[in-house]
Amino acid sequence: MYFIDVILPIPLKQSFTYSVNVHEARFLKPGMRVAVPFGKSKVYTGIVFQVHTEAPIGYETKSIDQILDEEPIVNSLQLEHWQWMASYYMCTLGEVVRAGLPSAFLLESETIIKLSATATADEASFTDEEFLVYEALQHQSSLHINDVRSILDKRNVVKVIQQLLLKGIVEVEEAVVEKYTPRLVRYVRLAREFSSEANLQELLDSLSRAPKQKEVLMTLFMLNAGEKKPVSSVLLQKKSNSNAATLKTLIDKGILEEYYIHRDRVNYAGPEGSETKQLNEAQEKALSEIKESFTQQDVTLLHGVTSSGKTEIYVDLISDMLKMGKQVLYMLPEIALTTQLISRLQEYFGESISVYHSKYTLNERVEVWHNVLRNKPKAQIIIGARSSLFLPFSKLGLIIVDEAHETSFKQFSPAPRYHARDAAVVLGNLHGAKTLLGSATPSLESYFNAKAGKYGLVQLTQRYGNVLMPDIELVDIKEKHRKKQMNGHFSDRLLEEMKEVLESGDQVILFQNRRGFSPFVECTTCGTAPQCPNCDVSLTYHQYKNELRCHYCGYHMAMLISCMACGSETLDTKGFGTEQIETEVRSLFPNHEVGRMDQDTTRRKHAHSKLIDAIENREIDIIVGTQMLAKGLDFRNIGLVGVMNADNLLNFPDFRAHERSFQLLQQVAGRAGRTEKRGKVLIQTYNPYHTILQQLSVNDYEGMYKDEAEQRYQYKYPPYYRTIKITLRDRNYNKMQKSAVWFAALLQTKLKEHVLGPEAPPVGRIRNLFITNLLVKIPRQQSVAKTKIFIEKAVRSFNSVKEFSTVKLSIDVDNY
Repeated sequence: MYFIDVILPIPLKQSFTYSVNVHEARFLKPGMRVAVPFGKSKVYTGIVFQVHTEAPIGYETKSIDQILDEEPIVNSLQLEHWQWMASYYMCTLGEVVRAGLPSAFLLESETIIKLSATATADEASFTDEEFLVYEALQHQSSLHINDVRSILDKRNVVKVIQQLLLKGIVEVEEAVVEKYTPRLVRYVRLAREFSSEANLQELLDSLSRAPKQKEVLMTLFMLNAGEKKPVSSVLLQKKSNSNAATLKTLIDKGILEEYYIHRDRVNYAGPEGSETKQLNEAQEKALSEIKESFTQQDVTLLHGVTSSGKTEIYVDLISDMLKMGKQVLYMLPEIALTTQLISRLQEYFGESISVYHSKYTLNERVEVWHNVLRNKPKAQIIIGARSSLFLPFSKLGLIIVDEAHETSFKQFSPAPRYHARDAAVVLGNLHGAKTLLGSATPSLESYFNAKAGKYGLVQLTQRYGNVLMPDIELVDIKEKHRKKQMNGHFSDRLLEEMKEVLESGDQVILFQNRRGFSPFVECTTCGTAPQCPNCDVSLTYHQYKNELRCHYCGYHMAMLISCMACGSETLDTKGFGTEQIETEVRSLFPNHEVGRMDQDTTRRKHAHSKLIDAIENREIDIIVGTQMLAKGLDFRNIGLVGVMNADNLLNFPDFRAHERSFQLLQQVAGRAGRTEKRGKVLIQTYNPYHTILQQLSVNDYEGMYKDEAEQRYQYKYPPYYRTIKITLRDRNYNKMQKSAVWFAALLQTKLKEHVLGPEAPPVGRIRNLFITNLLVKIPRQQSVAKTKIFIEKAVRSFNSVKEFSTVKLSIDVDNY
């Protein structure tokens, strides 16, 4: 007997064993997909983990349903990396597989309903809904469960199907449905019988009374005249000013033949690669230091100030890797960044680039996966967000993690709750590749590792072209309010600078890290603010849709006319978001184009690129945005950056708040003055003497690092201690609280004072689930692996308590 271990994309700890025959055992390899039965009726797609001859203990093996691949779609290094992720981030291998594979690969069974062969129907006993389903099955052999939903016009149809099952009218089966559909492009060519000159002349004479058909043929000859490239039906119709009907007539007559070629959905059409730019002296020095560092270290941190030309250094390193026949992974924190970077890299590397992130469709991601797996020329450089590190690389030589300090590299939910920067370092080690972390404001952890000699450290301290760092000025809005020098949310100083910059023809960025019009609405009579019914937060007012919306669960309602509590029509908006700033700017500067860049304006697939193009082409004069604007975008004509209010960043209840504020404000300031002229940055604040803002005004990263590191050391936080956050959620507050106290006491039996909590987060209820957190700190001298084993045992004990069965427990390792 032969068996295979299969990883199923479900959150269960172990793999499952299925029996296979000798021929299947010889054919199957680790990394192939198989459809397997699981539970009573479900069919799942699993990944073959290993083929062996040992029968499992404790259960009877089932046989597989079908083999879905001819070659493995996951390679051995990927499986090794995924096992590390499951182990390190304390989740299941199935959860990593679900996160790693495009969902088009994870075929799941879909319920199909058919009439029973032995059905004897008593139509009088049917309810109206049962009769509708029965009647539909008279006209077609089977129905998908979604068809039943459409017929009955209701979401929950299980009860109806259950009644028909009990009456023996229908039977249910599970079918696996393929989600990926290859893109086939239709091409046309002249039928072979007309290849001789005599037959062709006769054909053209016979079409003298069909000028449109003759025009199509003449256009086809013209298109075929140069290179013998295939001619698509769409191109032929366009060039000959004909339509599909004319083309169909020629095909029906046997004059033209149609055929199909598989084409990728995303293709680069542009000039061939150009020579890389000449680096300046500082860049050359940094590049040689990086190469020197890579001879000693696998990971190097490039600490280069904003606009110092880090991308040009990356281009040189990528060029070297391509000459060696190696693949390169270039990771970015924000999808908006990929848009700008693709066009820059394509100038140098032409068609060697593929892009992989969640804004691409399922089919597009599957195509990139296959191109990387087969090491195709068009997949030598992969640009992507954090999910790109799951791709099936075989010859990976270099990983670049740009803007490596960014929190967007951290996956918070669902599991695996991984940090792409750290996972990329491990991926590089597995491949024997080098990893370069680039940032103007490195995270404390990365800088600590570099200072300790764990990573190489290369510094680039001057901007490209010796442009000065922006002039940062702090504006005391408390004082401005007192002197009545504020116009809405704009100080006189900010308006003065904006006018000057706009008159000189440059652009302005206004940064406010809150979307929407106003964070909450309040009744001035009774003080009531509309709350989300599912979460413990106020509803945010969005003016463009005239609605109140919850940013946690998506709940929304129309904007109220009167107060829900006292009925007064005295509702007032409090605080401000990007929408309100945009509205104010439009009234203050009516003759200038204003654009907004936040989650609301960039939801659609190509919204990022359209906005960025509009900014680069100077169609927009004033750009209002959230932190999306701060993440490494390179705009050439920004004369001024205005930070509307720095205080809500600094006063956030998190031990990383000051580090994050410095990073974010330094990054957004770095968008100013990136070419010849020195840029200006105005930061509005109620507390201009705050240490972080003072350090920011003189670009003192070292000072910030020393202060923060000292505080982290005193209060036992990373990088000196490791942290694991455990979150418990339940609909019942008392049960959630009781389970958290019980679990904390269990952890404290061994981990003592290193267990903090339970403590409610700033938002204590989301989607009707009450939340509390525990924080486990792990000192450097304590084994991380042994601590995790103890926590896993504690989780098993917790899960065995029947009273806590509804409580959801999640673990977040290195919760930054």
